[in-house]
Amino acid sequence: MGLARYIAIRALAIIPTVLILYTLVFIVLRVLPGNPVLAAIGTKNIPEEQLKELMKELGLDKPLYQQYFEYLYNFIRGDMGQSMIIRGRSIAGDIADKLPATIELSVWSIIFSLLIGIGLGYLGARAHSRVVKTAVRLTGSILFVIFIPALGLSLQLIFSKYLGLLPIGGRLSSVGLLKPITGLYTIDALIELKPLVFIDALQHLLLPAFTLGLVISGPYIRLTMNNIEEVLESKIIEAYRARGVREEKIFRHAFRHVLIPITTYTGLQFSLLMGGAVLTETTYNWPGIGTYLVDKVMYRDYTAIQAVVIIFAVIVGLTSLIVDILYALIDPRVRY
Repeated sequence: MGLARYIAIRALAIIPTVLILYTLVFIVLRVLPGNPVLAAIGTKNIPEEQLKELMKELGLDKPLYQQYFEYLYNFIRGDMGQSMIIRGRSIAGDIADKLPATIELSVWSIIFSLLIGIGLGYLGARAHSRVVKTAVRLTGSILFVIFIPALGLSLQLIFSKYLGLLPIGGRLSSVGLLKPITGLYTIDALIELKPLVFIDALQHLLLPAFTLGLVISGPYIRLTMNNIEEVLESKIIEAYRARGVREEKIFRHAFRHVLIPITTYTGLQFSLLMGGAVLTETTYNWPGIGTYLVDKVMYRDYTAIQAVVIIFAVIVGLTSLIVDILYALIDPRVRY
């Protein structure tokens, strides 16, 4: 009952987060100068009567408070509205098509970053040489400041153009190879028992996921290394050594303490990746929600922007909830 109550309280905290973000985006979009209809259609040469008709059709002639609550009510009912740019195009359909691509890219990027970051961090913590420790720390700092498009283009030149090992962009060689179920192509290929399609989807995914994962692995390197070294210098480790406990077992114990900050940081990182993978998606022509949002912001597509922000807020809230639950399970000091 204690854990259930803890989860319920954390879940309820998602609601004000979503409302605050939606309210901020709603206000900012309306404060920006210019007419959103003119921005959406890309011209100012439109009769006043036609402009008013379009405003009425899109509901932009209503009072702001009415627009605010109407959209929120419709969203709760599952109606995310229609695009202001392509008339009759469902926003929900666009998000359902684009969001899985960003989720798949984010998940694989996190996997790469954990493997690289924790591996190098553990290696640096265990190293006795000061040169190795310094090199690992320096690597973590350099990786974090690498410009994603520059790294992505370099990897494309090496692995796609010169070596011809991996595709240069996209998600599949041919869309007709797979019938999307979850929208995660690697998972769908396994569900449909299509190993060749799985390999093709994985080949398309490797470069963008590795690029993004390599860049965000920098903080993991420093986080892992610093925390292990801090634990190794604690009194409890001195007691273990005094009792003759093997170094291998001591390092395993120290590594368990690293899981807590890594779990927390991974949750935060995944939330950021969902909205911050735009550079990677652009470099590799990856049709994700990040590039979709940028396109909609360019044309001030109110309904699309509001829907994406609410979806992001829900994902961030759910990710935080999962992190809180894992944190409570990993750290016995957490009380619920």
